Amino acid sequence: MQALVRLSQFVGKTFAVWVLLFAVLAFFAPAQFRWIAAWIVPLLGIIMFGMGLTLSKDDFREVFRRPVDVLIGVLGQFIIMPGLAWLLCQALQLPPEIAIGVILVGCCPGGTASNVMTFLGRGDVALSVAITSVTTLLAPVVTPALIYLLASQWLEVSATAMFWSIVQVVVLPIVLGIVAQSLLREKVKVAIGVLPLVSVVAIVAIVAAVVAANQPKIATSGALIFAVVVLHNGLGLLLGYWLGKLTGRSIAKRKTLAIEVGMQNSGLGAALAAAHFSPLAAVPSAIFSVWHNISGGLVATWFQRVPNSPEDEAVAPAATVQGAQA
Repeated sequence: MQALVRLSQFVGKTFAVWVLLFAVLAFFAPAQFRWIAAWIVPLLGIIMFGMGLTLSKDDFREVFRRPVDVLIGVLGQFIIMPGLAWLLCQALQLPPEIAIGVILVGCCPGGTASNVMTFLGRGDVALSVAITSVTTLLAPVVTPALIYLLASQWLEVSATAMFWSIVQVVVLPIVLGIVAQSLLREKVKVAIGVLPLVSVVAIVAIVAAVVAANQPKIATSGALIFAVVVLHNGLGLLLGYWLGKLTGRSIAKRKTLAIEVGMQNSGLGAALAAAHFSPLAAVPSAIFSVWHNISGGLVATWFQRVPNSPEDEAVAPAATVQGAQA
């Protein structure tokens, strides 16, 4: 078991490498990966179940302990990234399917990989976990509403159908994970050690499936989508940090807000696109999944060199990061 845990830790730390590797393999050998497309939704459910296993009462207690910090992060997540997505789609006059995909990933909640990057960048891990948890639980209502508001000018959007999809693939698995954790405490503690491995395999499979299904279209418009994703992610990271600065947050909290705002649950974006729109609409989420783990790692490395405020150093982290998931 210890060998499996060590393997899991190694795979979790090299997550971006595996996503990039299998994205390239799926592009050049699409026939070998197309069959995975039918499993995108169950794979995302597995990731969310793992998130539920790692959540604790302390994570939710953090919301009530410092509600202003969490509120700033949640509002930043659901205002900055959707707003940037819409502005980029308008400014670049993106084709409808690509525009839908960009807005989809912009309207998703934060991804749990942000918790790992916050830890590596010496940010406020407890705050990161709290913001991710709250945005994920709000996603069934907020994400469909934002997509309907911002994307219905391009394609017909069924907010009700997306609500039920998010409940089924996000909220229900998380709830089941929390229940399993409360009933099987010791057994779950053993399983948590291999969660990074399970999560990486699942998200890599989702990315590979999306790339394989859209290989011809990626070959013709992949450069445009990649450029939009890099802009979207980069501006999100920057504006998230500025949000922390403008609201008077400490350095560690600014780092956290930058990473929380800039990194998305791109697996959810891919699943929603595949279920409710077209395969091409899932491509921005797949590329975002590759890129934000690379950019997040670079930003975390830079943040390590940025000294925290004295008040940050006086506060011990109240959360433990188990591994990147989405």
